[in-house]
Amino acid sequence: MAIGLPSRLQRPSHVTASIPAMLEDTAVSISFEFFPPKDDASEAALWQAIRRLEAVRPAFVSVTYGAGGSTQDRTIRVTERIARETTLTPLAHLTCVSASVSQLRHVVGSYAAAGVRNILALRGDPPGNVRGPWVRHPEGLDHADELVRLVRSLGEFTVGVAAFPDVHPESPGLDHDVEVLIRKADAGASFAVTQMVFDADSYLRLRDRVQRHRDLPITPGLMPVTNLKQIARMSELMGTPLPDAVVSRLAAVEDDPAAVRAVGVEIATELGQRMLDEGAPGIHFITMNRSTATLEVFRNLRL
Repeated sequence: MAIGLPSRLQRPSHVTASIPAMLEDTAVSISFEFFPPKDDASEAALWQAIRRLEAVRPAFVSVTYGAGGSTQDRTIRVTERIARETTLTPLAHLTCVSASVSQLRHVVGSYAAAGVRNILALRGDPPGNVRGPWVRHPEGLDHADELVRLVRSLGEFTVGVAAFPDVHPESPGLDHDVEVLIRKADAGASFAVTQMVFDADSYLRLRDRVQRHRDLPITPGLMPVTNLKQIARMSELMGTPLPDAVVSRLAAVEDDPAAVRAVGVEIATELGQRMLDEGAPGIHFITMNRSTATLEVFRNLRL
């Protein structure tokens, strides 16, 4: 049974706008990713960042789940608030982690009630240990393509998926990752967003391989590094290797926080420019709920 999406006449057009249509109609699509706040202070910081970044009119914004699928309730609440209180198009995250099909349908219904029609469908990481073995919920789903198919069956939703330029941590290799993306597209996904990219060649290699089989726009994720220890930890958790060329530039100034930040912005600018020059449909900025470094890269790229 499909979940009825509220009439577009009742929802502002920015909430119901189609992300694939924006990717096709816009020369360069800019988007921002946030994570759900843990407390009132971090929520205030998040909304300050959202308001500052709203001014540059991104194509869409997304709010992630916490590690292992935690913070789902906060993710849904923040996404719904973005839909109600801003001019931004929200991309709603949805994972299979610890959820039955019935629960997944309920979450999709919550998004639909807020008028949200763009969903990023992810398998998600194992709870408790993101590098541990995946075990699906006994009444849930096992793979992202199954989640894509479920969401598409529930109503008028546009579905995006994740892509892994440096190969998914559980994948035997790039060929397998390409096959997985093709399966997701066959299930109904119409665009993809990558994990954070630190090697432009890895992104371009994956994009080109997929394009030989399917017309699936793949937007690279870009994160300006402002803290070396933080990015090293994120790299470990996400299974995204940091190239030696990036590590050496950051390590050379690691005792100077301002210099680390400046070099991080410089690296992100170089990566973003290379990928845009090579035809990337846009840049998906991983903001860490801060706006200043993101805006610096945005301006450096003359976007």
